[in-house]
Amino acid sequence: MDSRVMDVLADRMLALGPAPAPGPYRHFKLTRDGDGIAWLLFDREGASANTLSAEVMGEFEQVLTALESERPAGLVIRSAKKSGFIAGADVNEFRGASDAGPVEAAIMRAHAVIDRLEALRVPSVAVIHGFCLGGGLEVALACESRIAIDNARFGFPEVMLGLHPGLGGTVRFTRLVNPMQAMTLMLTGRTIDARRAKALGLVDAVTQERHVAAAARDAVFGRLKRARPGVLNTLLNSAPARGLLASRMRKEAAKAASPEHYPAPYGLIDLWEKHGGDKAAMLQAEKSSFARLMVTPSAQNLIRVFFLREQMKKLAGTGNKIRHVHVIGAGAMGGDIAAWCAHQGLRVSLADMKPEPIASAIKRASDLFTKITRKPIEVRDALDRLVPDLDGEGVRNADLIIEAVPEKLELKQKVYAALEPRMKPSAILATNTSSIPLQDLRTSLQRPERLLGLHFFNPVSRLQLVEVVSHDGTDSELLKQALVFVGAIDRLPLPVKSSPGFLVNRALTPYMLEAMLMLDEGVDKGAIDAAAEKFGMPMGPIELADRVGLDICLDVGDMLRSKFGDLLPDAPAWLREKVIRGELGRKSGKGFYFWKEGKADKSQAGPNGPQPTGEMIDRLILPMSNVCVACLHEGIVDNADAVDGAMIFGTGYAPFRGGPLNYARTRGVENVIATLRALSQKFGGRFLPDAGWETFK
Repeated sequence: MDSRVMDVLADRMLALGPAPAPGPYRHFKLTRDGDGIAWLLFDREGASANTLSAEVMGEFEQVLTALESERPAGLVIRSAKKSGFIAGADVNEFRGASDAGPVEAAIMRAHAVIDRLEALRVPSVAVIHGFCLGGGLEVALACESRIAIDNARFGFPEVMLGLHPGLGGTVRFTRLVNPMQAMTLMLTGRTIDARRAKALGLVDAVTQERHVAAAARDAVFGRLKRARPGVLNTLLNSAPARGLLASRMRKEAAKAASPEHYPAPYGLIDLWEKHGGDKAAMLQAEKSSFARLMVTPSAQNLIRVFFLREQMKKLAGTGNKIRHVHVIGAGAMGGDIAAWCAHQGLRVSLADMKPEPIASAIKRASDLFTKITRKPIEVRDALDRLVPDLDGEGVRNADLIIEAVPEKLELKQKVYAALEPRMKPSAILATNTSSIPLQDLRTSLQRPERLLGLHFFNPVSRLQLVEVVSHDGTDSELLKQALVFVGAIDRLPLPVKSSPGFLVNRALTPYMLEAMLMLDEGVDKGAIDAAAEKFGMPMGPIELADRVGLDICLDVGDMLRSKFGDLLPDAPAWLREKVIRGELGRKSGKGFYFWKEGKADKSQAGPNGPQPTGEMIDRLILPMSNVCVACLHEGIVDNADAVDGAMIFGTGYAPFRGGPLNYARTRGVENVIATLRALSQKFGGRFLPDAGWETFK
């Protein structure tokens, strides 16, 4: 066999040392090679990925006790899972924690195990492939040296759960690599690849799988040049530098998140500023800081969001049969859907009436691929998969056709009439409509059972939600395939029944229209946006309306009002005039704000302007919870957790609140109903509590 072929095959197999005999451990296998090096293979029983639970840490301690007495020539720690090294702590054990005392006691036990690994009197080396995150990276940091396989990725995602590293990572990371870069990675939760990890000094070598055994031997016997912290690290970890840098970090953190809503980044900065010069003190302080954060509402809700994401991934299922996607309409949404599908490895044909929108969409796709992958070969491959298709010939071979033409019923029906005779018998026809009920669209089809909705959110590359919409006659097998497809392109599906606005637009519209009414009452736009941001929304409704486009907001608002009547306020006349004048928001450069290079100019708004009130927050936020309860009550969505997930992943609804329904539960359903009644008496029937509150749990 050609040696190059053998090399490729060798790189697909994990080098795991000598074949292990059955041993006393459930989650670990311990063997020794001819050089006297112990190979410890982590293979958590009954799981596809390694995570650190209390049980796993207890068994790890037994392994270390055995190693301390056996004293092998060295120790290699590897994962036997294809998926990666260690994905971090078992998040299940974090759920529902309300008392910091037991959390700190559990963390102290785990710390003791990691400290024993670090103190082992034999050379230890972590060999890392795939992901090495959170607690997994903390295990690797306690080893003497680290060898990464080319495909390894490293990071501390704890901040996404409202926490910071808790197994000594805050200390070992900031001492090993430049603390500015270490802190930035911990504060953002970003991951880095093996090459970047080597450049930072986090790993000592990057190699291929076929060279692992030799690299591990070199590490154990002192032949591997290890990364050493430089003088700069010592200087940056000194007290004066920490004081200066910590205040700068707090300013940066404040741009992204307030300490009231997201205490974790500030807890990490405090920890490093106070104790960064003293390893023992910082290890001790890390335990209590981690335990305090774990029991905050913010962390518990963010942990809940983690599980909402996992739940929604499961809704997708597996076994994707869709290989070729044909997208009709190369505007902002159609072009971006096509680009995302091509990025995810699918063949995509993109059709439009004119060549200019297709060219523009391909240019945006190229920019997106360059931003996401940074590898020229991968950018080229993704662009090769995205085929301009002016004649629409892709329809004939496509497994899935996504229609993304403007929101006009007659136009969509005309498109369907032309393409239906050319579709494969097994193909799915999906519309990306955000406002037209499927019942209205299916009337023009010969085979309406093939029609369903795939409603993506803008920007497609950032918002993870896709509403998968069915009507009464949708083929259940095709619906299942559509859910699998959404999961296959790394998006989260929400099954919804066809109804005006589905879930997300129906819930967001009163939020945005209420803001227009406040403007009508003379409330300052800055105060309105500040009220929403104070609650924790990623941006205020006025800025959001500008970003979406005032014409689109008006169309959706009118459509929903025609269906729901007085449950929604009528848009003010001046808003219609604004749209007629072409002041559409970001896309025209002027709406409520002036827009420069994609950003709203808020220079006029000063800190001394009008301040938001509690009533303003309630007027904006509670109608969203009200609509979510209505959608549950009406059977449009059948799962309260999925509703919360959809609002978080589709709109950015304050994640630390756990979603609009979770917020209502936390605040107290009786309180929410009473507040809505009081608002309805003061401002009108649109605030009347939905009947669904009576049965909501």
